[in-house]
Order: sequence, then C-alpha cells, then structure tokens
Amino acid sequence: MENINWSELGFGYMKTNGNVRCEYHNGAWGNLEWHTDEYINMHMAATCLHYAQEAFEGLKAFKGKDGKIRIFRLDDNAARMESSCDGICMPKLPEGYFKKAVLEVVSKNIEFVPPYESGAALYIRPVLFGYTPQIGVNPAKDYMFIVFVSPVGPYFKGGFATTPYVITRKYDRSAPLGTGMYKVGGNYAASLKAHESAHAAGYSSEFYLDAKEKKYIDECGAANFFGIKNNTYITPKSTSILPSITNRSLMQLAEDLGLKVERRPIPEDELPTFEEAGACGTAAVISPISKLDDPETGKSYVFSKDGNPGPWSTKLYKKLRAIQYGDEADIHNWVTIL
Repeated sequence: MENINWSELGFGYMKTNGNVRCEYHNGAWGNLEWHTDEYINMHMAATCLHYAQEAFEGLKAFKGKDGKIRIFRLDDNAARMESSCDGICMPKLPEGYFKKAVLEVVSKNIEFVPPYESGAALYIRPVLFGYTPQIGVNPAKDYMFIVFVSPVGPYFKGGFATTPYVITRKYDRSAPLGTGMYKVGGNYAASLKAHESAHAAGYSSEFYLDAKEKKYIDECGAANFFGIKNNTYITPKSTSILPSITNRSLMQLAEDLGLKVERRPIPEDELPTFEEAGACGTAAVISPISKLDDPETGKSYVFSKDGNPGPWSTKLYKKLRAIQYGDEADIHNWVTIL
C-alpha cells in the first residue's frame, strides 16, 4: 500500500487488497470467496452487457476518533438490493450474505479506511448482475455478486458547499412505473447525456421534473431533492424516485431536531417558497443548492443569496456526519461497528 494523501482524495476508484465474490448457478448461490483480482472473465453475450440486468448499492465505512470502524445503515442497503433484485428478476442473496460480504471486505481492506477528520471515507460498492450468455431478452440463469471498496474524498470538489443546478425538460431519468425506484445501472445511463449537458453549461448537476406531466419535482441528477420552509423538511413522493437511505436518515434527523417532515408531490410552482434546498445521497450526503435555473421559462430559483449553505442544511449535515463518525450517539441503531 502506497502512502495516500487522505485529504486530497477525490471520488474515484483505487486498487485495494481485494474483493468478495459469490456466484449463482443451477438455482442456488455458492459460498462467499475472497479474490485479489480486479477483473472478471465474462462472455461477450452476458445478459448484463446487453439487457442491463444489474443492480448495485453504495455505502460507506468511517473511522471514528476512538479508532473504531463504523458502517452506516448496512441492513438498509441490503434490503434495498433485495428490492432491486425483485424489480429486475434476479435471485435474492441468502440471508446474511450481504452483511457478511461487506464486513469481510472492509476487514481485509482496513488499512484503506481513511483516518478520522481527513474528510474521507471508505466507499463500499456491492454489485449483482446476470451473466448467462444469451441473445434473447430473458432473465439470466447465472449471476455474480461482488463487493469491492475504495477510499474516497468528497463527491464534489468543494465538499459541503452550495452549487447551481439546472432544470432539464429534454431528458427523463425514469418513467413513473419504470425502474426509477430500483438502484440499477440503466437509470444512471439514462442520466449521462443530461448530466454532461448540465456540466457544459456550468452547473454541478441536472434537475429532473416528472416524466409524465413535467410539473413536479423528481430527482436531482443521481440524488434525492429536499426543500425546507416554515420549519418543515419536504421531499418528493413518486414511483420514479430512488428511495434514498440518506434522505430517509435526514427525514428522521429533521424530526429529531424539531422539524415537521412531509413526503409528497412537489410542484415546480412551489420552488420559490423554499428557504433552503439540497440534493442528498450516500456520495455527497447533502449538496446544498445555491440556485436552480429553468432555461425554458427563464426563471431562476435562488436558495442561497450569500453563497453559503442554509442553517438547517448545515445542522442536518453535521448531525448525520457526527453519527457516522461516532461523535454523537447512534440512537436509531444505524451504525454497524466492525
């Protein structure tokens, strides 16, 4: 292991000691196995390559001031992968496999968990995909489950700082009764063109409206949206939105801090009433939105006049991070200590 400048880490892949794998054949999962190879040997007609039968998760491990390693909401990520498997006809992992695989891969890569106060964490990526060679649109008969890790820094270079977003009407991330509620690669492929266009125009990310009517808030790029007004945390409710574990955590913390919480359809017309707004997800935790431009209408919704994150976004961000690093009590039992 080479010397790592933890404070300069970006959000990307780094080679570590190895990964954990498991294969599914003849209707049954095999045993979890440790691998040091970063590559997989796959047939060119593998189902995942042609028909996107694939699901993944993203979670993080943190080193606390006490030296302990904490993995955030491990069981919730396991449950969400089960839901994704149901949604695209893949076999669920045997009970306990997901957790066992994550604990093993973190334990065997423990030197890659960034130190406390470095601003970095160990990103954990479980992925499950079908790889039977076939050229017909059917669920695969063979599957592979892999968990690998990589130390990462902040998702956005500025860390916890406000950035501008832009509404897109040219592209849809997911249909109302499509795969938007599952964490599958196809949803992210569908967002690439819009994301590149937003970047080229000087925005940190694109912002989607609902695919059916283009009237309601959907998602912020690859993250959930929330807005705060009148001491209320408000986030969209839709069948096309991924149920973010970070967003669910923030909703609970908002209640703990005395805010009301509403999960409901949010019309675009409501945007001017929000005092604060942000995108939330595992990678960035909270990305406060400075302004949201709508090029088609010429409107611009400003949520930060001074360029700084709002007070509630700051409180929620700090509280969630404190729980992840063990600086505050884990009263909701979200943390698994290695």
